[in-house]
Amino acid sequence: MSDDPDKEIHRPPAVRPRRATITDVAREAGTGKTSISRYLNGETGVLSPDLRERIEAAIAKLDYRPNQMARGLKRGRNRLIGMLLADLTNPYSVEVLQGVEAACHALGYMPLICHAANEVDMERRYLQLLTTYRVEGVIVNALGVKEELLQAFAQGGIPVVLVDRTVEGIVTDMVGLDNAAAAAIATRHLVDEGFDELLFLVQPVMHVSSRRLREASFRETVAALDAHGSTLIVDLADASAALVELDRRIEAARTAQRRVALFAANGPVALRVAVHLKERYGADWQASVALMSIDDSEWAQLAGMTAVRQPTYDIGRRAVEFLHERLGGTLVPPRECLLPGELIVRSSTRHAAGKILHATCQGT
Repeated sequence: MSDDPDKEIHRPPAVRPRRATITDVAREAGTGKTSISRYLNGETGVLSPDLRERIEAAIAKLDYRPNQMARGLKRGRNRLIGMLLADLTNPYSVEVLQGVEAACHALGYMPLICHAANEVDMERRYLQLLTTYRVEGVIVNALGVKEELLQAFAQGGIPVVLVDRTVEGIVTDMVGLDNAAAAAIATRHLVDEGFDELLFLVQPVMHVSSRRLREASFRETVAALDAHGSTLIVDLADASAALVELDRRIEAARTAQRRVALFAANGPVALRVAVHLKERYGADWQASVALMSIDDSEWAQLAGMTAVRQPTYDIGRRAVEFLHERLGGTLVPPRECLLPGELIVRSSTRHAAGKILHATCQGT
């Protein structure tokens, strides 16, 4: 050891052990690569018991791990399922993903998750990237995907399942909440509870069909019940102007001694509004205004907020099942499966019995 503390000590670089190959396994087992391939592919019936034991021992001794991607490509299948998510920070997306992962595990697929962070350009790049990975199918829950991007998958024989929202110009399998029924039953609940002013709060609806459906159903139900309701667009990227308008409408209703209820189109809008109301009115903000939402977020129960609970896990599971059926050769017209939501009534809109919607799956 050198006495000079500043003198560099040169050590040989660490040598990373080489991974065993199928050739190494064949040599260790005393057989050919064809027999090893048959063993790995489950064709053990054509191998003698002694040979199976030798192959198994060789694999264990060499810690051999086959390259599943290479094997899949050789057979024309790699079991990869691409999933494009608009917003992984949204609890809805996380819960749908849990259903997707469970179904993939049960059916032998590997999900490849792409998070677009609500950026249209990122969605486009991820979809283009998924084509290079040769995924077997794609599940899409996106913000502004264009028709031509999904057409590339269709032309390549790759099935696509849309989650929660449609894409203009694309007719394919879709799984999601029955948005029209969910918004209608929630609106009817507010009217039944005697609220005089209903205000529907929704993010910009331009690119997202589910938002349009919920807002349209709200308006239709208000009109059918001869109630008083209006819509306020809340852009979460910059909600300051919308929140000022929200305060103005709440104060106008209170001055007129009219009970006001806010109906948020999804969990992120509800959370942003709840935080604002707490800042403005204090911890007892629900004494001033009622708030309900589509999406039963974890914090909703803590806040006592009425919500429509989405069947998120089942949506993700069914999307994978649709892909699996297409990959298995199912030839039927594009299917639309609208799953039921459940109205969970809490103190924010007074106590009432929960109501459950009925699922509708068309084209199955």
